[in-house]
Amino acid sequence: MLGGLIAAGAMAAAGVSSYGSARIRVVADSLVAGDARIPVPALGEPEVLDAGEARAWRSHKADPRAFMLLRSYVPTAVRVPVTDPQDPTPYLYLSTRDPRGLVAALEAARGR
Repeated sequence: MLGGLIAAGAMAAAGVSSYGSARIRVVADSLVAGDARIPVPALGEPEVLDAGEARAWRSHKADPRAFMLLRSYVPTAVRVPVTDPQDPTPYLYLSTRDPRGLVAALEAARGR
């Protein structure tokens, strides 16, 4: 019985850990957000969103065509326009605890 309790606890911990495991990275001239991979040259100027603006872009300002990596427990985000005319996605909305760090990484990938 103790073994079953330990196994159930380990499985619950793994489930909670994987729930918030969506990663946002800038790797090899691409922005990788969850399962999406977009070349940095196809992106416009990123915008840091404070808690109020992030809430607005998650709700009444949201475009249904946008790619949104949402984490309800993270109050801040970055909105990045997609400038590729072949891509119907107007922008990326990325919930992140460090929006300024993500913007800095995107600018570094552009060579600024």
